Order: sequence, then structure tokens, then C-alpha cells
Amino acid sequence: MTMDLREHLEQITHERFGLAPDRCGSRQLYEALLTLTSRLAAERPAPAGGRKLYYFSAEFLMGKLLDNNLLALGIREQVRDLLSEMGQDLNAVEDQEPEPSLGNGGLGRLAACFLDSIAALGLPGDGVGLNYHYGLFHQKFVDNKQAELPDPWLEKESWLIPAGKTFPVSFGERELKAVLWDVAIPGAYNDKANRLHLFDVEEPGDAPEKGIDFDKTDIAHHLTSFLYPDDGDEEGRLLRVYQQYFMVSAGAQLILQELEERGYGPRELADRVIMQINDTHPSMVIPEMIRLLTARGLTMDEAVEQVRRACAYTNHTILAEALEKWPLAFIEKVAPQLVPIIRELDKRARKVCPDPQVAILDEKNVVHMAHMDIHYGCSVNGVAALHTEILKKAELKPFYELYPEKFNNKTNGVTLRRWLEACNPALTELIDKHIGPGWRQEPGKLEDLLAYSNDGEVLKELLVVKRSAKERFCGMLEEAQGIRLNPDSIFDVQIKRLHEYKRQQMNALYVIAKYLDIKAGNTPESPVTVIFGAKAAPAYVMAKHIIHLILCLQKLIESDPEVSPWLRVVMLENYNVTWAERLIPAADVSEQISLASKEASGTGNMKLMANGAVTLGTLDGANVEIAQLVGPENIFTFGKHSGRVIHLYDDKGGERYRALDYYHSPGVEPLVDFLLSPELLSIGDPMSLTALWRDMKGKDWFMALLDVEEYIAVKDQAFRQYAGREAWARKMLVNIAKAGYFSSDRTIEQYNEDVWHLS
Repeated sequence: MTMDLREHLEQITHERFGLAPDRCGSRQLYEALLTLTSRLAAERPAPAGGRKLYYFSAEFLMGKLLDNNLLALGIREQVRDLLSEMGQDLNAVEDQEPEPSLGNGGLGRLAACFLDSIAALGLPGDGVGLNYHYGLFHQKFVDNKQAELPDPWLEKESWLIPAGKTFPVSFGERELKAVLWDVAIPGAYNDKANRLHLFDVEEPGDAPEKGIDFDKTDIAHHLTSFLYPDDGDEEGRLLRVYQQYFMVSAGAQLILQELEERGYGPRELADRVIMQINDTHPSMVIPEMIRLLTARGLTMDEAVEQVRRACAYTNHTILAEALEKWPLAFIEKVAPQLVPIIRELDKRARKVCPDPQVAILDEKNVVHMAHMDIHYGCSVNGVAALHTEILKKAELKPFYELYPEKFNNKTNGVTLRRWLEACNPALTELIDKHIGPGWRQEPGKLEDLLAYSNDGEVLKELLVVKRSAKERFCGMLEEAQGIRLNPDSIFDVQIKRLHEYKRQQMNALYVIAKYLDIKAGNTPESPVTVIFGAKAAPAYVMAKHIIHLILCLQKLIESDPEVSPWLRVVMLENYNVTWAERLIPAADVSEQISLASKEASGTGNMKLMANGAVTLGTLDGANVEIAQLVGPENIFTFGKHSGRVIHLYDDKGGERYRALDYYHSPGVEPLVDFLLSPELLSIGDPMSLTALWRDMKGKDWFMALLDVEEYIAVKDQAFRQYAGREAWARKMLVNIAKAGYFSSDRTIEQYNEDVWHLS
């Protein structure tokens, strides 16, 4: 095999550069390996099956693909050894790859993990999305604030394969061609490959000259420029509808074309196709597919029934504002051909149930996308046990009472191939040494590690692996941001998009509490480094205020010689998958502190757990299942339970949450008021800090002040326990051993068994 690889690589480098591989630079070797792996993946046939999955998602946060594809193709170590023989370093080669800017946070990373698992399990299933040229945005810190720049990732040499197909998409005032590009998704452990289908416009526009402002009315050129264009104005909101219809119309046409190529007619759609609607962004695939089926001769009744059996919906949120609702007038402008179909679907739904709570069109002529998904799909799933129960008992209760048979839970998962095997080779080697490699295909076998929970030597090995990962991360951080950290400090990590319900602001209040404590002469038992990674949506002003606070605290503490040996704060600039792959193996404490009942699941919690971080969190989302698996001695939990939180929102018995009541606590008021302290005001923007201060004490919609005192106490307890190194290593080991349940292979097997029926 090594000889074949050598010959292939030599042939490619001679053809492309006129050089032998050992004479090539890292960039040339990257392009050569990209060509090699693309060819090997292209030679693989698609998995066969009676039914095929199309996974529709606005996001696919793939991360760099070279290492992942080498792993899936089974040649990673051979390539590493081959390059080493030539005096080359695979890590340096992999550093040349730009990260695809096709996603933002957990939604997109979950979709990427799912594609990996679908391929690894040999199931016929492709992704369907858009080929964004500049991603969400590239985050830059300027004057302790977030600035947004385009994030160009597309190069002449990329993983995109021209599919040679275009599909017409008819908008109200114009028709555009959707150009299809594919990314190969090779399956680990088999010889098959699926595809990620990405649609683009024919003539993509150039990047904005300044920031991320562009002409949002220039649909023909900028429809695929940015993920989630700023929806602070009507033009931005309309552009989102254009994007969504472009994706689903082209995707639906592709599905019908492939169905015909497989030898089946449109009346066989539901028997041969399942479309998973990942959150509400692709919801218009329902009326669009009905439109296309009726154009092919099906009656409305027949088309509706086919689509109902062929669509399934995943709900990713409990936040009402995140369940998309579009004015019918927007759809009238973007895709007027869908309006009569949506009206007909609403009419039919009202015949089933006249309750306006479950209507597709409300009294203001607004289309509720999730309602359409539930009425005209075969399955509705939440993504963690608690989340699904809240959907059934509260947020979607009228629908659950109407369609109890449709509701099911599919707790999220992550691919351990990337989030353990690839990103943490030292830990992988330790696991293989003690329990063998079988856990890769049977993640539940990680539990065999529990046999070593009292083995002092193994626990010491685990601590050495963690220390090495921390040093590696420190090197990356110093190179990227010029920040030098103490690898012997506790790495307390909160990495997720910036949203008030995830409560980065509560973590910042902890930092303030520790700063004041140290200034008062009380030094902690172990130094602490609090690490944040997060982007705030460009129009999300309060989230940007929180980033500003964190960056001000970072600067304040870094410049204070009295505090900085004991406490540091770092915010990673432009946090992405590449940062995650270095930071997650280095983390000691996993911050999962969302307000109970607000986080649907989380997947960062699973990645961190698998790499030996101990969770500090509320009983929210999948934290509940983590706590059940690892036991109370191996997790740190705090905060009001979901039922209590829901009660405080509902104002039953006159107990509605009032931030001011908690602000006046002697343990809270000094922390919040520190936002307006001379120390911070000398660094930060008084308007930004004042706006955040007012919101915290006067509104605090996601109740950071409700839980902050208990959070500080439990966090300090966790940090004290960290000092007992062997006992802490035992917690690490138990978390790793129990992480197998959160493999996305398990999640996909459950989807297939309960919903998709692909085999």
C-alpha cells in the first residue's frame, strides 16, 4: 500500500509541479494530497439501498477535510510515515488547508458529524446545502470589540467537485440557475462514499470592500455570499428567504432527477426517498416538492401524501424566536408559486384541527415553518431527552396531542473519529494501549476503561496526555494571538456561539468575582485560565456587548501583575473547528451553563467529555444524560431545574422573574456594578458596558443572576478538587469511558431504525 501511495504521490507532484515529493513545499504537498484523496474518494461507489436520505441543512460546518478524509480512506498513518521518510511533516501540510466556511455553530457541526456517520455506516445519504463563499464572517477584535470581515475559503484547489448539473430556480421577478458542486464524503470502515451537494449561483459576487456590508438586493450575485446575512432590515430578511428557497428548489429537483435515474417514478418518491429537514431553514422543501409532483401529474392529494411520508423534521430549539416565521408577503415576492400551495396546506391543517395554535398561517398572514413541518412530515424529533419532553409537554404540546405517534427523541452525537481519534492522537494511543482499537467501531467499548479507574499508573498517563495537549494548545495560541499561558493552570473552557441563553455573561461575572477576591488577597489553590471561543451574530447587539466585556476583562487581568499569575482570561479570535481541535483535548473543565430548559442538546459538551474534560453545568440539554451516565461524583451541576425556570417565565402565582430582586443580593451587586468600575471604564466603551449593566440588573432575560451565586460556589468547589490530581484523573477517565454513548454513529443508527428505514 505504501508503495502504491508513493507512486501515486510522485505521479501527481511530477504532473503538477515537475518535482519529486521530497522537493515540494508544504503547500504543494497539500495540493497533491488533496488531489490524491479526491481521486480515491471519487473511485468509491455510493452505498446502495432501497431508500435514499437527503439531509437538508443551512449549515455544514465541516472543518478541514484532509486529515478527516485520510482517516476515512484508511491511509492516514501510511501517508504520515511516507512524508516522514521524505523529511516532510503531515501536520505542516494540513496547516495549509483553509477551513470551509459553510457553518456557524452546533447545528452545522452536527450536520457534518451526521454526514460522517452516515457514510461510515454505509448508508445511502447525501447532504444538501448552499456553497457560501464568505461564510458567516471572519471575526477580528478591534478596540476590544468584535469586527466582522469576509471569510473567503474557496481556492482554485478545493474539495469541491463540479457535478456538471444546473437546475432552474424561479423567483417572482427572475430565474436563476443553481450550479451543483459536490464534496465527497468517504465512509470509514467501508469502500463507499456519499456526497455533500452544495448549490451556487452562476456568477458569485466579489467580497465586500469593507466589512461584510454588501448589496443584499443583488440576488443574482450575492445569494450565496454569506451564511445568515444580517436580518436587521427587510432586505436581509428577504435574502434569507431567497437562500432557503434556492436551496430547497434545486435540492428537490435533484432528488426527482436522481429518482428517475434510479428507475422510479414520482409516485414512488416516499418509498425511495426520505428528506430530513434540519431545523426550519429548509422547510419550504415541503410546498416546493408538492409543486413539482403536481407538475408531474400527481393530484394534490397524492402529492401531499407522498411528501408527508417522505419528510422528517428535527427541532433544534426551545426558543420561540428561533422557530422561523416568515410573512406570506415575503414568500409571495420570492416564490409566488408556493403561495397557493401554502394556503392549501393551511386549509387542510385547519380541517384536521381548527385550533389557531397549530395553524400554518396565523391571523397576521405569517407562515409558521415548524407548524408546516409537523403537519406534513412523518416524524418530529428533539435532540436530547429533556428537550424532547419539553417539546411534548410545553412548547409543542398542541401538536403532540394531535400527532403523538410522530414525536421521538434522537439525542445528538459527535463523530469520535474527528473529535477523539484525529484531534487527540496521544489519548487515542493511550486508549488503544489499554483496551485495544475496537472502540472505534463499537464506541460503547470505551467503558472497558473503567477497569483502570483505580490504576494509579494509567491515571498518571492520562494526566501526562492532558498536559501535553495543553502545551500544544498554548503553542498555537501564542503563535496566533501572541498570548502566553501557563499550561499548569486549570483550563476552564466555554466554546459555543455567543447567545445570552448560553450565559457567557455569567461566566464573566465569575471572572469578576475571582478578580476581586485575588485583589483582596485571597489567591486560589490552583491558577485558573478561563477560555472563551464565540462569535456574535452581527445584528445581535447584546451579544456583542458581552464579547466587549470579556475582552476588557482579558486586557485588565493580563496587565495586572498581582492577578495575572492566578487568573487569566482569553477569548479566541475567529473561533472555528481548527481552534476546537486543539482546545478540546486541552480542556480541564467543560462549561455548559445554559439556563435550564433553553439548550436543546449541545454537542460541545460531548466532545469535551470524550477528551477528558469534566462538565460544570446546569441540568439542561444533554447535560442531563451526561450526568446520568457519569454519576454525580464525576460532574459538577448547579442551577434551578427546568421546571422551576419555566414556572418563573410563566408568572404562575405572581412569581415572575425580576432581575432586580437578585441584583440586590450582597454577593451579586458588586459583580454587576464592576461593569461600571473605573478599572473597566478606563479600558472599555462606556456606552457598551452601561448597556450591558442596565440589561443585567433590569432585564436579564436568561436569568444569569438567578444562578450566579450557586455557579460561583460550585465552580470553586470544582477547582479545589482539581488539586487532587489522581482523583481528578479518575473523573477524567470515567467521562471518557462513558462518552461512547454520544457517538453520532449511535444517533444515526437510531434515525435509520426509527425514521429513515434506508436498508
